[in-house]
Amino acid sequence: MKLNLKNPIVFFDLETTGTDIVHDRIVEISYHKVYPNGREEGKTLRINPQMPIPPASTAVHGITDEDVKDCPTFKEVAREIARDIEGCDLAGYNSNRFDVPMLAEELLRADVDLDLKRRKFVDVQVIFHKMEQRTLAAAYKFYCHKELTDAHTAEADTMATYEVLQAQLDRYPELQNDVDFLAKFTTQSNNADFAGRIVYNERGEEVFNFGKYKGKKVTDVFNTDIGYYGWMMSNDFALHTKKVLTAIKLRNFNK
Repeated sequence: MKLNLKNPIVFFDLETTGTDIVHDRIVEISYHKVYPNGREEGKTLRINPQMPIPPASTAVHGITDEDVKDCPTFKEVAREIARDIEGCDLAGYNSNRFDVPMLAEELLRADVDLDLKRRKFVDVQVIFHKMEQRTLAAAYKFYCHKELTDAHTAEADTMATYEVLQAQLDRYPELQNDVDFLAKFTTQSNNADFAGRIVYNERGEEVFNFGKYKGKKVTDVFNTDIGYYGWMMSNDFALHTKKVLTAIKLRNFNK
């Protein structure tokens, strides 16, 4: 089923040095942009992560240090990527838990402050797990009746994800062909930051989701222990978490 779009949507996939969004880095990004008028375009970029790629990661995606030694760094391509996805909704496979937070972190490390929180996110894995409980390769075979022969290459996974979502819309009449609906359907968290250190409570207020102040409103903690803000800003938390914290602090200060 052709996607019913109000905004362009970008299907994307990352290959990385590992799964820690604070310490690991992107080694490949592939994205496929679909416009409301049906036009499509794609791009794949290899990236020098400026750190060794662990053998365990190479075993998954096949990318070695030698493969990326002459590639641009993420900082060198960050603005190009930001321009390509500006104003677009985002879709991927397990993207809400990993790809979106990792991309946001890399953009902030490159001093590109693109507000991804304003976009809608469609996670095709969530649809699949709610409906069938399988992996991407199995999803591709189940929905598209084809073998995913190049699994764990960013380009193949990106295109497979796009095809799977179209097939899911054909298969499940209860799924609305609408990105607003799909974004809400695939949202599994109430995170205020991508790392999930701060979440919204039932009243829509930001509360800490870890540590000694877990469950406490961030503004209440700042009113009684402003040193906690300084501690988080000086320690090994995700840049997006620090950005959200600072926005809350400034908002509270300006009241």
